[in-house]
Amino acid sequence: MPLMSASVPVRGAERIRRALLGSYPILYVQSWEEGRVERALAMLAQKFYEKPVAFGAWTCVDGWTGLPDVPADTRDPLRALDVVVQAPGPGFFLMKDLPSLLADRPDVIRKLRDAYRQLKGKGKFVVMVSPRLLLPEDLNKEVFVVDYDLPDEAEVRNAVGILGKRYLGEGALSPADADRVVTVLRGQTLDELEHVFAKVFARTPRFDAATFDELLAEKEQSSRKAGVLEYVPPRFTLDDIGGLENLKEWLRKRQHLFTREAVEAGLPVPKGLLMMGMSGCGKSLSVKAIPALWNLPLFRLDMNIVFGTANPEASFHRALKTVEGLAPAVLWIDEIEMAITGGREAGGGDPALGRIFSTFLTWMQEKEALVFVAATANRIHLLPAEFIRKGRFDQVFFLDLPNETERKAIFTVHLKKQSADVSRFDVVFLAKATKGFNGAEIESVVQAAAIDAFNEKRTLTEDDVARLITNTVALSKTMDEQIKAIKSWAHNRAISASRESAT
Repeated sequence: MPLMSASVPVRGAERIRRALLGSYPILYVQSWEEGRVERALAMLAQKFYEKPVAFGAWTCVDGWTGLPDVPADTRDPLRALDVVVQAPGPGFFLMKDLPSLLADRPDVIRKLRDAYRQLKGKGKFVVMVSPRLLLPEDLNKEVFVVDYDLPDEAEVRNAVGILGKRYLGEGALSPADADRVVTVLRGQTLDELEHVFAKVFARTPRFDAATFDELLAEKEQSSRKAGVLEYVPPRFTLDDIGGLENLKEWLRKRQHLFTREAVEAGLPVPKGLLMMGMSGCGKSLSVKAIPALWNLPLFRLDMNIVFGTANPEASFHRALKTVEGLAPAVLWIDEIEMAITGGREAGGGDPALGRIFSTFLTWMQEKEALVFVAATANRIHLLPAEFIRKGRFDQVFFLDLPNETERKAIFTVHLKKQSADVSRFDVVFLAKATKGFNGAEIESVVQAAAIDAFNEKRTLTEDDVARLITNTVALSKTMDEQIKAIKSWAHNRAISASRESAT
């Protein structure tokens, strides 16, 4: 059963049809999906004119297939183009391997330029297809380039319906479940969709939380191919975060804005969130909790890898295009101030930094893909003013050192993680004793105390934790001046992620 139905509108096929209406005799379709492009052209060959016309496909291995009365060996592109020029009537001629041969074949480039004039107005169209744009400058004026997008929502929904029946049975996916599957599988090719369903449901023909997580994890394959994106599995929830109630409330209110119902209702889709503050105060943990809350995959963009490549600008652009293809998704950029300034205070530096920064600002402002950017920053004074102005991010939060109420919540979270009986601990005393500690330091204290108790083959006690607190020097004491400067900078520039002001 084909995954592309004639009843489903296809944006890529419509773009090809419009190019054909413009009578461009040579098209270059940029797409990873040769099969999908071939099916679209075969459909157009049946419907574009009043009656069906010829359609053939060419590769450098097999030559022409699907065409009658062609020479025995048409693997050479010159002979293949002769077949098109000499064809008796209108037709569509798909040439799959031609773009990769052009760089070393000036004679083929000459033949294509000649073919442009010979085919113009004859109803015959040469269509090249390749995932990369490998177009020599000599052909810029003769070739019309078409971006053939990955399957849109309608195509993915159609494919999910077909594959759901095939692997799970009629009606096994409820409309709500189908919506979740469509959301998480956007950005896959139709071939990849088939592979995903076969892998996940062939041995487990049911849809539940476990299989949904498997579907979510399949996007790791696509991110891995980009080279600079890391898939982050949903291991944390908001319950793993102590305090930060303003931030949590903001995230909960936007929990359903990436659903089809919200988009159809015309509600604005969040662009992004910037979290600033001292190290160890929960910025990264907050980002990691978003995918479980919003049912979206999370990808981390590693700028160190970007700048370690031969062409950082191209790598950065490829990462943005990749995550757009994986949308809807969350893009995490950690320590974003290092990415846009290289850690330099001002002036000088690599000019590539400025170009990447400019590209990112434009992309944030203009992007249409459902990509939510979750950015974190420690050295917030390095952030340019134009970066944090309204329109780039929906909200800018400042994560301060946890207040007393939050420290109590953080102790509760981490004591429970160590399977301790929280009722046997005076968390009020522990919270007061850790004034000036950040969340990471509280976590470290509880973990170290649990290790000590485990080595002595006994349960964790309050005395274990209190002893570690006494022996710990909080970062806030050694970085007092820096923290005061950060608080002063953020005072009128960001919203507090914490709800209470108690210390």
